[in-house]
Amino acid sequence: MKPVWKASLAALILIGGIWAGSVMNITAEGAGVGSQPGTADDPVVTKSYVDQQIQKALQGGIGVAPTATVAPTATATQAPIQPTATSNPANTTSNESVIVDVKPGQSLIASAGAEFIVRAGKAVIFSQDANGVADLTDGKDLGNGVSAPTNHLLSFPRDGRGIAVQEGQTLGLVVMVRGGYTLK
Repeated sequence: MKPVWKASLAALILIGGIWAGSVMNITAEGAGVGSQPGTADDPVVTKSYVDQQIQKALQGGIGVAPTATVAPTATATQAPIQPTATSNPANTTSNESVIVDVKPGQSLIASAGAEFIVRAGKAVIFSQDANGVADLTDGKDLGNGVSAPTNHLLSFPRDGRGIAVQEGQTLGLVVMVRGGYTLK
């Protein structure tokens, strides 16, 4: 075959491929594959809208309008305003995890539904009845007087159950707590 025919055949194949690709693209866009963002087929939403809808769903469908919080300011004749602490680390009911240091002789008593993870030290479980504390890591029930394993998630289903520093230990415990607790 002569070089002219080879070049002509290559150009014809190239042009045919481009034409076939454009026909396929037009067909695909008509099926909704290439919808533009922001149209009725593909709406664009903001993070604040999604957060608002999540809050509405969590609160049982009650719409809550976001409110702006304005920090108080001090005038030139007043002393600067100092932030005040509002949390009480000895007794909390929040859902965030806090680190609690338990000294020898102290007990960490859980509220119903609290979760503890003993991070350091030797702890022992105490319970007022035959049932104990659920060790969610091993899937066991730990009764009164049983040693609490470190780095295990412990669930306290009722009030009045907790952990204490094991007898004879001179060092305390470091416990990660989620839920309500009392340090006695």
